[in-house]
Parts: sequence; C-alpha cells; structure tokens
Amino acid sequence: MDPVKTLGEETPAGAAAPVRMRRPRGLVSEIVASLEADIREGRMVPGQKLPSESELVARFDVSRTVVREAISRLQASGLVETRHGIGTFVIEPRAVEPTFRIAPEDVATAADVIELLELRISLESEAAALAAQRRSPESLSAMAAALASFNVAIHADSDAVPSDFHFHVEVARATGNRHFAELMTYLGTMIIPRTRLKTAASAPEGRLPYLERVHHEHENILDAIRRQDPEAARAAMRTHLSNSRERLRRAQPEA
Repeated sequence: MDPVKTLGEETPAGAAAPVRMRRPRGLVSEIVASLEADIREGRMVPGQKLPSESELVARFDVSRTVVREAISRLQASGLVETRHGIGTFVIEPRAVEPTFRIAPEDVATAADVIELLELRISLESEAAALAAQRRSPESLSAMAAALASFNVAIHADSDAVPSDFHFHVEVARATGNRHFAELMTYLGTMIIPRTRLKTAASAPEGRLPYLERVHHEHENILDAIRRQDPEAARAAMRTHLSNSRERLRRAQPEA
C-alpha cells in the first residue's frame, strides 16, 4: 500500500490504519508527489488554501521541518504561494518553469557536495551577518533549541542531520528576509554533507569527536549572533562551512 494518501482518500470505517514505511530521505518527495497529484488532478484548485502546517504534519506523520521543505519545493515548482500570516494557496501554473534546480541526484558525489558548500559559504555567511544585526529573542531561542537538540542527538548515536539543518534554517530565518529561509528550505537536508556522505563515520578522529567539533562551530556562530557582532558571525559561519569543504577535499583520492 502507498504510504502517502491523496487528500481525497479515506480509510474505510473499521479498517486498520495502514502501516507507514519510514523512508526518511524520501519523505519530502512523497509529500510533494501527493500534493502535486491533488493539484494537477483537480482535487485542489487555484485559489484554494492548503491544509495548515499542523494538519500536514498529522496527515503525513512527519516533522514540521519535512513539511516546510515539501512546501518550499512546491513553491519552487510554481504550484503554490505562501501569503505570510494567512497560509499557502494553490496558484495558476507558471508559463515558464524555473531554471534553477538542485535535485538529490545532483548531490551524489563528494565533488558535488563541495560545489554546494561553496554556494552555501557565500549565502550563509551573509545570512549570519544579517542575523546578528536583526535577531530577536524568539529567533535566539529557536537557534539555541536547535543546538540543544543537536547535542542530544550526537550523544544518542545519531548523525543529527535534522537538528543540524534546523539550526542553519533558523539562522536564515533570523535575517528577517524570507528569501534566505525559503532558499535554505528548498535545498533541504541534502545541504548537510552527512546526508549524502558518511563524513562522521569515516572521520579519522571518530564519529563523536567529529560531531562535537561541528557543535562547537555552531556555538561560535550563535555566540556571535547573540552578541550582535556581524563580522564575527560572518567569519564563524565561513569558518564552519569552509572546514566542512576542506575535510571533504582532504578525503578525496589523489588524481
């Protein structure tokens, strides 16, 4: 049985609920495919509001991060638009499809991940600087919560990819410029090298020391943002992402 239902499907009365097969890397794609089908097959029409974020979380049994990433992909495809404070609505299909796209298959090798890290260095260094200028008590709390979750995860034998991604998204949100957060959410968890490559498991110093160093780099970023020091925040983010890039470069076999 397909683990993702369309909006029009109902579970028959008295029937056992279908067992959901958890495929973390495919959850976003499954949600996107389901909502796309609802839109393209006319079950949802232009002008109609999508279910709320909490409704989608309950329907698909996923985290808010997964739902937000799926919505961002639908936005990038020109199928929906988000009106802040109101909700997300189906829109008329675009006449021309967007040309910018980074799909999972585009981040299949270490060289691909290095190219994406180079993009992130430019984007996220400036986002960190803006976040230092504009952060609010709420955004500081959100970033701190993401780091606390990261720390718990790495000591629970996890790769901590969701909380790592969450921290970077919260930095982008702290800029107050929705385009930073929307682009980060569109890129999704594949921006974290550990999603594509076993960087932590293969680290010479071992998994936990490697992830503890990543955590320390995150703490440096948050500390600079908290102190409202844009130059320090920019430098801390650049150092963090450059370190990831250089670790991958050193791991590449000699040509």
